[in-house]
Amino acid sequence: MARTISIGNQDFAKIRENNYFYIDKTDFIREWWNRGDDVTLITRPRRFGKTLNMSMVECFFSSEYANRSDLFEGLSVWQDPKFREIQGTYPVIFMSFAGVKYENYTTTRAKINTLLANLYKKYEALLQSDCFSEADRADFAKVDRAMDDDVASGALNQLCEWLYRYYGKKCIVLLDEYDTPLQEAYIHGFWDELVGYTRALFNNTFKTNPYLERGLMTGITRVSKESIFSDLNNLNVVTTTSKEYMTCFGFTEREVFDAMREQGIPESEKTTVKRWYDGFTFGTQTDIYNPWSVTMFLDKKEPNAYWTNTSGNGLINSLLREGDRRVKQEFEKLLADDCIEATIDEQIIFDQLTGNPNAIWSLLLASGYLKVDRIIREVPEDEPVYVLRLTNFEVKRMFYGMV
Repeated sequence: MARTISIGNQDFAKIRENNYFYIDKTDFIREWWNRGDDVTLITRPRRFGKTLNMSMVECFFSSEYANRSDLFEGLSVWQDPKFREIQGTYPVIFMSFAGVKYENYTTTRAKINTLLANLYKKYEALLQSDCFSEADRADFAKVDRAMDDDVASGALNQLCEWLYRYYGKKCIVLLDEYDTPLQEAYIHGFWDELVGYTRALFNNTFKTNPYLERGLMTGITRVSKESIFSDLNNLNVVTTTSKEYMTCFGFTEREVFDAMREQGIPESEKTTVKRWYDGFTFGTQTDIYNPWSVTMFLDKKEPNAYWTNTSGNGLINSLLREGDRRVKQEFEKLLADDCIEATIDEQIIFDQLTGNPNAIWSLLLASGYLKVDRIIREVPEDEPVYVLRLTNFEVKRMFYGMV
């Protein structure tokens, strides 16, 4: 019997408890944990399962989900006895910046402060523990929407220490969509203000934090190290060209075709689905399908521009409107099913986007709108030149109205 498709549901526990449609991505847990990296940043296009995977990681490791083997029975990670033993045994802090989309620094800062304050409220019961002194309780009360920047920047670091005292184990910190407010800051002109705030928060949380077991961040772009990650020399950055976690985000072709069979969609539709939603490449893994669009197709039973019709194209629209004639000419080639050549820098430097076409192509590649057709390198020492084309028919339709 076909499982119910729950559109937009990013709550792993709810999906598993209700036996909603789910493609097993728990191998990510095993690969991430076995690598042993202190802090990992993974970039993938929007709506590619980042938030659901983060929810999955929280459910697996968090002590709040201790003895919840029911969430993982029958999935890949549960076949490994080593991982069955560590399920539900760590304090886990999970934050998301996905909703931090504002047009000025004051509101953005207040929203992040509110997220931190709400996180503290979740742990108010800790205040009754003997682990807390009166000074600790006073520091706890300082974390609110109006707190000073020095309090905000150290809030997650301090919470990790308190959770360590209470549970006797270091914390896992998950930060989803870390770059959402940064993209908004670039679009609306408060980049410099926000960079200082986020750099201090990230440094205190992920670098100078002796109570951190592991850190995991996700986003769409790899913001340049000089901007906000200058102090994080313990950061492993995994982009769309990296060979780690290649099948953990997005659907493989086999997964798509198996899902179509489960949902009773005839095999004659495979060609249509491939034309519309295939084309993504992560590392050396080709034929990655857009999971949002495929899931919508499985539910609606007809092709449409599901991914490109969702919000999140503001920065792309802005760059195309402001791009010079050369950028627009290159886009005309892409729309004609031709390729363009560019050097790619996966460290996105936002203040170069308007004056550097290669920076624009780098952003579009990271965002999933372009794919690598091939790489040209005359000799191994040469800087590679990437031959790029539009990812698939869905993306092509979106750009028709922009150029």
